[in-house]
Amino acid sequence: MRSLFRNRTFTRLFVGRLITNAGDSAYAVAAMWLAFQLGGSSFYTGLAGFLTMLPQTLQFLAGPLVDRWRIRRILVATQVAEGILVLCVPVAYVMGWLSVWVVLVVMPVVSLINQFVYPAQQAALPRVVEKEDLVEANSAFSFAYQGVDFAFTALGGIVVALVGAIALYVLDSVTFLAATLVFLGVRIPPAETDSEPETDADSDGETKTGANSAGDTNPTRSEGITAAVAAYRSQLLDGIQYVRGSVLVWILAGSLVVNATIGSTLAVLPAYAQANGGSDAYGFLLATVVGGMLVGSLAATPLKRFSLAKLSIGGFIFSGITWLAAVLIGWFPATMALFFLAWIPVGATNVIFAAMIQSVVPEELMGRVSSVLSSASVGAMPLGSLLGGVGGDVLGTAPVMTTAGFGFLCIAFCWVAHPLLRDIAKADELDAEKYGLTTATGAESSESF
Repeated sequence: MRSLFRNRTFTRLFVGRLITNAGDSAYAVAAMWLAFQLGGSSFYTGLAGFLTMLPQTLQFLAGPLVDRWRIRRILVATQVAEGILVLCVPVAYVMGWLSVWVVLVVMPVVSLINQFVYPAQQAALPRVVEKEDLVEANSAFSFAYQGVDFAFTALGGIVVALVGAIALYVLDSVTFLAATLVFLGVRIPPAETDSEPETDADSDGETKTGANSAGDTNPTRSEGITAAVAAYRSQLLDGIQYVRGSVLVWILAGSLVVNATIGSTLAVLPAYAQANGGSDAYGFLLATVVGGMLVGSLAATPLKRFSLAKLSIGGFIFSGITWLAAVLIGWFPATMALFFLAWIPVGATNVIFAAMIQSVVPEELMGRVSSVLSSASVGAMPLGSLLGGVGGDVLGTAPVMTTAGFGFLCIAFCWVAHPLLRDIAKADELDAEKYGLTTATGAESSESF
């Protein structure tokens, strides 16, 4: 893995991810706890989760834009916009305008902007590292995400308990500024394509591709907009059709169920933590979840020699049983330890699955495909969060907390039940044609702006 960090572009992306995740981890604790504190019940945390997760289901709409726009500009623009929005909460507090509704408005807007970041980073990795290094690169990125998340989530809960949630909003705005400065120095090459689209050079020497440069040499503004919309729609359908015609559909079916149950669990987690110590307990619970995923992501490199099917079936059965035991055991230190263990298989399979996708999906489709997968997999989380918040107020937190355990068992059953999933090989030995993971016919590639 050391050789990866000799790559200057990869190192800058890695450092930028470290910085943004540090602020985001603290912000996530502050936002959900502030919603619980200002609203006074699990309903408001469920509503906050619903509003925050809903933009994630629309991430597939960002995919064609990520494939078309310059990735560096996406990363810089999103950091600037999110930093400004996060500052709205401290400003509202100082002005005396802060209410739960201010928090509930800011959270989904920040989440919506953030939907461009993940596809952009996924699309960048295959362009800056060699194919045989993708598992290690994804493992490093997972460490950047989960390692920092582990530390700053726990720290965030303690800081909230000591000085309040508003201080974490200020800290997050500073990290967005720092990440902006790092991403300004990133240079990411354009995607490699299987076929060369027709191109024209404009007066500034920029290359235009696709429908915008076809036809008349001086198209009218309306014709240019119409062509751009048509090109966007075509590229969006390329990503959807690629996923729909493959075995990924069946993987997503199980993910929908487990993510719905995770959404419901996250909605009642502040109330569950309140009964076990308060905001610091909330931070520690989130930290154990992230810590388990961190250990799993670090274990992905040695585990990649096993088939993804065996890892998924065995891992998710283990996760389901361990999660149920954590909720039922009734002793908080043991609950944290079992939560930690339950998420180790999730961290490992996420890294290996991401590497598998990056190794078979053409670079020019990566943004579209990764955003479709992300949107589809979390499609049920907003509804799960909303129902979890209501269920927490009606049934209590413990019954809702158990649902994630049954969700893990459900995804293991999906892998056992489907013959193609049972036979999925190692990430770097996948027969793309057998599983429908071949390039969509006529897929359009372009990068501009």
